[in-house]
Amino acid sequence: MKSFTIFRTAAFGLTLALTGAVAHAQTMPATMPAPAKDAAKPSPAATATGKIGSADVTVNYSSPGVKGRTIFGGLEKFGKVWRAGANEATTVEFSKDVKVEGKALPAGKYGFFVIPAETGPWTVIFNKVPNQWGAFKYDEKQDALRVMVTPRKSATLTERLVYEVKSPGLVLRWENVEVPVAIK
Repeated sequence: MKSFTIFRTAAFGLTLALTGAVAHAQTMPATMPAPAKDAAKPSPAATATGKIGSADVTVNYSSPGVKGRTIFGGLEKFGKVWRAGANEATTVEFSKDVKVEGKALPAGKYGFFVIPAETGPWTVIFNKVPNQWGAFKYDEKQDALRVMVTPRKSATLTERLVYEVKSPGLVLRWENVEVPVAIK
């Protein structure tokens, strides 16, 4: 009987303590706000779309910022394959067959990579494996097309990487560089 009384007293005390804690938690103001559901990402996802001739063109990429860094020749090394964005590899999708820098490329979705050069033309790559994380598993044997393009210095600093799709092709802009790719 004595153990039953001790058990009952302990259970009653625990119930009071828990009830008080719950009531206090419901009336106590939050000391730390919950993170925003769509908090700003360092390299937010972006999409560029347009029509070139009769082909619909879609570029999906993540848009990193310069943030005071040297991008080409610094963050992105000359002579190394770059995913042409951040996070997942950039993809380019064509609804119809196109010609890129005068070379045929069938309709489809491609991983889009660039090899920056310190001087002269840059290599632009359309790879048959569109869904890749970065360029870590990039395989040259899966390239559908490689073309050479001539970058140009932009008139102003472009803080965030951006793509534009319009005739005569697509343009990648970041830092102080524009990379035009002719598409018909």
